[in-house]
Amino acid sequence: MTALVTGATKGIGHAILEELAWLGATIHTCARTKDDINKCLKDWEAKGYQVSGSICDVSVPVEREEVMKTVSTVFCGKLNIFVRSHESHDNNVRKAAYHFSTLAHPLLKASGSGNIVFISSVAGVVAVPLNFACEWAKDKIRVNSVAPWVIRTPPLEPRLQDKEYVDTIIARTPIRRIGEPKDVSSLVAFLCLPAASYITGQVICVDGGFSVNGFYPLQD
Repeated sequence: MTALVTGATKGIGHAILEELAWLGATIHTCARTKDDINKCLKDWEAKGYQVSGSICDVSVPVEREEVMKTVSTVFCGKLNIFVRSHESHDNNVRKAAYHFSTLAHPLLKASGSGNIVFISSVAGVVAVPLNFACEWAKDKIRVNSVAPWVIRTPPLEPRLQDKEYVDTIIARTPIRRIGEPKDVSSLVAFLCLPAASYITGQVICVDGGFSVNGFYPLQD
């Protein structure tokens, strides 16, 4: 299997790439910082993972197009998996998800078994561009979105040092812990496996029960 995973040098994207690579996928990734990519590529090579990378600001259309040209060359015009791991409130990054998907569509269709997984947010469970999932299903391309709650990633670490903040989050999370990147990556990997071949157009929360509990703290 071949995969493109954006923003995989840290956090959730990093965990997703390593999960797919561990399962045997050959992967291309992109990020804005050359040093981050080179460091990760070195680490992945040491682990025996087949990963290549390039520099890309996903909010810039021309850079998205260049990345997809590279992916097409690296994978000989075919792609099995596209994971857009950037969860952002930046409208340009949100638009990038759809644009990236349309660029990837010919490669996904050519593979005969395409999967797109968006990483969104539990705060906007239905606010993801999945309306083309049914249309693309006829091309054997499945589109799903994974919506995490609070996940322990580098950008969030400073806030996780605040006990009051952590206590507030845990009080609203029935499973009573902060999520880990592995909690998300394992679901993404499942959605890309043949076992999930009849699942498409879904938004699946990875939130320890937050979306059921809502904003009201549980009473122990």
